[in-house]
Amino acid sequence: MNLNQAKSPKKLPVNSGFNKVRKNFLKNWQLYAFLLPALSYFIIFHYIPMYGVQIAFKNFIANKGIWGSPWIGFDHFTRFFDSYYFWRLIKNTLILSLYQLLLFPLPIILALSLNELKNGAFKKWAQTLTYAPHFISVVVVVGMIVIFLDPINGLVNQLIVLFGGEQIRFLDSPKWFRHIFVWSGVWQSLGWGSIIYLAALAGVNPELHEAAEIDGASRMQRILHINIPSILPTIVVLFILNIGSFMSVGFEKVLLMQNSLNLETSDVIQTYVYQAGLLEGQYGFAAAIGLFDSLINIALLITFNYVARKTSNNSLW
Repeated sequence: MNLNQAKSPKKLPVNSGFNKVRKNFLKNWQLYAFLLPALSYFIIFHYIPMYGVQIAFKNFIANKGIWGSPWIGFDHFTRFFDSYYFWRLIKNTLILSLYQLLLFPLPIILALSLNELKNGAFKKWAQTLTYAPHFISVVVVVGMIVIFLDPINGLVNQLIVLFGGEQIRFLDSPKWFRHIFVWSGVWQSLGWGSIIYLAALAGVNPELHEAAEIDGASRMQRILHINIPSILPTIVVLFILNIGSFMSVGFEKVLLMQNSLNLETSDVIQTYVYQAGLLEGQYGFAAAIGLFDSLINIALLITFNYVARKTSNNSLW
């Protein structure tokens, strides 16, 4: 054996998949090291706690622990499906989710509008004005809603009375709850939601617009035939992400706005889980309801991702 042969690395079998992976890992170990903190976070805080989901199928007894509690199969799910509140919870959750989903195009419209502004100073001012509400906490937003809609001293009711109307008890009325919840959410998140679309619009090739202008295309035609098709992959991906949390309406805000008078429309699955699990100590029952809610979200996510991939070649995976 000569010196060059002794120093040369051991050759790996070409067709060995494991050796290919190991070789790739050793070659790019620095890149994998960057992934380690993120992977550790998800494994420790998102995957390991999943073992607790089994209490949805158990009669959980605290002093016996999760492993020691007896199995009861789907009893918690059956109890929830047969409960008096089941259809009201499903109806309220679906209506709120659909209401929010119908307003999904608003950030796109705002981004397209901001993108067309030629006055740079006004554009920055408008962006700042629309982004600012995003940084207000949900508690403060609900506090503002309560103050503005107060039936006696609230600004809104005072304006109604000033123009000859009668005071309205907005927060005590079930028919107003959904509108207040959804539109206050739009006010808070509209500007922030448009950021990604603005970033996507910044990547549109300006030569396309120049060519369209030479051909006599109007501004609206360029928006419809250049800007929107260019950001369509971004729209599809964000729409799928929204669908993935379709049944997860803003729990904290619903809970803060909820009272016994508007319970007819404000009682949703998440608030019921909170009540059953934390307030009443029915941990297994609450876990079963939460698992049911999550399974619907996963099913919707997979379905819409499949449909998007087949129809537009844009999808999450």
